[in-house]
Amino acid sequence: MYNFDELIDRSGSHSVKYDLREQIFGTDDLIPMWVADMDFRTPPFITEAIGKRLKHEIFGYSVRSSGFNESVIQWLQSRHQWITENDWITYSPGVVPALSMLVLALTSPGDKIIIQPPVYHPFKHVITNNDRLPLLNRLIYSEGRYSIDFDDLKKKAGSGAKLLILCNPHNPVGRVWKNDELNEIARICIENNVLVVSDEIHCDLVFPGNRHIPFASISPEASEISVTTISTSKTFNIAGLHTSAIIIPDAGMRGKYNAVLDTLHVGYGNIFGNIAMETAYKYGSDWVDELVEYLYKNVRLASSFIKQNIPEILVIEPEATYLMWLDFQNLGMNDKDLVNFLVTKAKLGFNDGCIFGPGGSGFQRLNFGCPLSVLMQALERLRNAII
Repeated sequence: MYNFDELIDRSGSHSVKYDLREQIFGTDDLIPMWVADMDFRTPPFITEAIGKRLKHEIFGYSVRSSGFNESVIQWLQSRHQWITENDWITYSPGVVPALSMLVLALTSPGDKIIIQPPVYHPFKHVITNNDRLPLLNRLIYSEGRYSIDFDDLKKKAGSGAKLLILCNPHNPVGRVWKNDELNEIARICIENNVLVVSDEIHCDLVFPGNRHIPFASISPEASEISVTTISTSKTFNIAGLHTSAIIIPDAGMRGKYNAVLDTLHVGYGNIFGNIAMETAYKYGSDWVDELVEYLYKNVRLASSFIKQNIPEILVIEPEATYLMWLDFQNLGMNDKDLVNFLVTKAKLGFNDGCIFGPGGSGFQRLNFGCPLSVLMQALERLRNAII
C-alpha cells in the first residue's frame, strides 16, 4: 500500500506550483491547486532506479535502452489493449515540445489546425507561435456535460484544415471520449484529409465506469492518420524529468517528425528521464491502480461537498485526470473579480478558466492531486469565503 495521505512540504524545492505563488498570484499565502502535477511522493521503484544509476557517478551522453520501447509496448497493450510496434515509437522531451515539433513537421506556415476549446492552453500556443492558424471547434456545454460539436467539426475540417489536435482524455473538462465519438472524429478527418495528433498524457488516470480508448486503436484507417503522445509525467508525478514517447504508425509522418527532432538535437533525452519512464511502465501497474482509487475518492468527496455546501458552484465531474472543472457563473462575477475573490478571500490558487480559450470564462480548474486533508481544507476555505 502506498501512502497518498502523506503531507510533503514542497516549498523551497524550486516547484513551479509552490515557489511561484508570489509571482503568479501576488501572494504566497494560499493553497496552490493550479499547475498539473501532484503532491504525492514519486513511487519508490522509480527513485530506487534513479538512485542506482546515480551511484555510477558518470553522467555522459547516453541512449535509451532497448527496454524503453519494450516497456511502452507492454504498458499500452496491458493497460489499454493497444498493440503497437517498436518501429512506431520515437521520443520527445515532453508532450508540448512534441506538439510543436509535430506542427513543424506535418504542416506549413499559414496552415489551419483545429483545437477544441476550452482546452489545454499550450495547444493554441504551439499553433500561433509557429505561424499557423487555429480553428476553434468549441465543445458544447449542456447540463453539466461536454460533447463535441460534430457539425462544426465537419465545417472546420472541410475548410482546408491540415491537422486536429485532440485532447483524450480532455483537459480541463475531464471527458473520456467514447468509441462512437472517436469513430466520428476519424470519419470526418479521413474524409477531409486531416491528420490527428492525439494528446493522451492523462490516459492512465481514468475513473470507474470509463475506459480510455487510444484514438489510433479504433481502426487501421485511424492509425494511418494519427500521432499519439504519451508520458509518465502525469501518471507517476515525474513531469520535471521531461520524457515522453511519441507513437507514429505511418512511416512517412514518422520520418518527418524525426527529421525535426534531429534538426533540434533533442532526441537523446536525459539519463534519468529515460530510466524513470522505462521503470514506471515496467513496475508501475499496482501503484497506478492505488493512485486512481485515491483520486476517485477525492473527486467524489469534493463533488459531494460542493453540491451540499456550495450549490452556487457547479461541478463538471471528471471522467479522468486529477483536474476538476468548476462553473462559477452563478456567482455573477467577471473573471478578474473571480480570481481576486479566490486569491484574497478564499486564499486559493486555481487556474483561471479564461486561459483555456472560448468557453472558459466563468470557470476555474482545480487540481485535486493532493492529500485528501489538503483538498478538504481548500474546500472549507471556499465555502467560508462564499457564505
